[in-house]
Amino acid sequence: MSGAAATEPLLVLEHATKSFGAVHALEDGFIELYPGEVHGLVGENGAGKSTLVKILAGVHRPDTGRLLIDGTEAIFDNAKQSQHAGIAIIFQEPTLFPDLSVAENIFIGSQPLKAGHRIDHRKMRRDTAELFDRLGVRMDPDRPARGLSIADQQLVEIAKALTADARVIVMDEPTAALTISEVARLFGITRTLRDHGAAVLFVSHRLEEIFDLCQRVTVMRDGRHVLTKPIEELTTASIIRAMVGRDMDALFPKENAERGGPVLRVERLTREGVFTDVSFDVHAGEIVALAGLVGAGRSEVARAIFGIDKADAGAVSVHGRRLRNGSPTGAMRAGVGLVPEDRRQQGLIMDLSIQGNIALASLGRVQKAGLIPFGAERRFASDWVTRLQLKYGKLTNPAWTLSGGNQQKVVLAKWLARRPTVLIVDEPTRGIDVGTKAEVHRLLSDLAGQGVAVLMISSELPEVLGMADRIIVLFEGRITGEFARGQVDEDGIMRAATGTLEEQAA
Repeated sequence: MSGAAATEPLLVLEHATKSFGAVHALEDGFIELYPGEVHGLVGENGAGKSTLVKILAGVHRPDTGRLLIDGTEAIFDNAKQSQHAGIAIIFQEPTLFPDLSVAENIFIGSQPLKAGHRIDHRKMRRDTAELFDRLGVRMDPDRPARGLSIADQQLVEIAKALTADARVIVMDEPTAALTISEVARLFGITRTLRDHGAAVLFVSHRLEEIFDLCQRVTVMRDGRHVLTKPIEELTTASIIRAMVGRDMDALFPKENAERGGPVLRVERLTREGVFTDVSFDVHAGEIVALAGLVGAGRSEVARAIFGIDKADAGAVSVHGRRLRNGSPTGAMRAGVGLVPEDRRQQGLIMDLSIQGNIALASLGRVQKAGLIPFGAERRFASDWVTRLQLKYGKLTNPAWTLSGGNQQKVVLAKWLARRPTVLIVDEPTRGIDVGTKAEVHRLLSDLAGQGVAVLMISSELPEVLGMADRIIVLFEGRITGEFARGQVDEDGIMRAATGTLEEQAA
């Protein structure tokens, strides 16, 4: 049954509120889900999306408001009650039992039994295979969960939802850590669930995915429901306007900057089995994007430039001075900064204070006689949090208390405080909302305007096309294309990223 044909919603959450002390996380939450429909939920970080999802999951009970399932009010005090009501949540990073098999994870707590109340492992494997057939995917039921990709872990969670006869399936940022092919597979599975009558709530920052997959969209802002409309009545601009409460002049506010001489030069850089013969330069005032599919070697090239990984051949120089191979300290002294792809694991110390993280790469300027004077760290950090419009409680709070977008700003502040001449940014806007994306893009454009050489790695083609002065495409560790701004479209980049551009040229 399609969303248009369904006359009654399967689930309705209306006028929900939720506060945590003085913080009003949800002030007027509303969602209406129909069977046979994929419904998109979008909003900036802090809009209340996660709180709404946790109410559906039974993690939080709303302070006021009602949750109706099939027209009957439902009250959840725990996640088990939500599951019994037919609601399944597929999180961005599922938590499986690593030492159990795929089949055992799927049927955990509901294992089929045979005589003597013993688990019927044969039936469990057979039922798991049937579930995967329904979803149109292949996976060994006996495979251990340990080592599964995020995409395959999500698949196990979806199969688990089917065993519980879930009729409402909530996918919370499910594509954030997936490759292009894994996203395509997930979308195929989601459409299969929709066609079998499930109501799917799809939460995402990626508006292109919303338009590709969803039939209706709900926008939230500042804890409140702003609008719900059919997808055909919306545009990217209208969704962004609803999310941020104002017209955004441009999501990619790229200003033309005067291009200076070459600052970063990479010559025939090679790391056996990872990338080969990579050569390019980045000029002062220029943003150069490294594009390509996940696994093409982009992040690995950045790590070798910064000295985290040692190159087997080739050279990297800044302002004509060759950097020592495998020396991040040498790269930093030469004015190179690196904002890594994984901000939580590699960019921040999550339990360290916000001000401590910002000062971390500049301790030589903060400390005196080997000690950090009281207040010096705070004074150093406060200037940057103002410049980057950081939203925080106290500077002494740990970094984990910040939203994803504000965590990214802290990582940027840490490196900007060193006044780099070369800034490498790996996936600068992954997992952050549209409003913050525009702020980060504006910041990168401003840096280029100040003469900084910016090397940007991004999997988002609109970001690459919107922000880069030049685009260098990698495929299987080799450069397969280089394009000036305005010289190429998404199709051209994808042809280079899949190695087909060279084939056509041949």
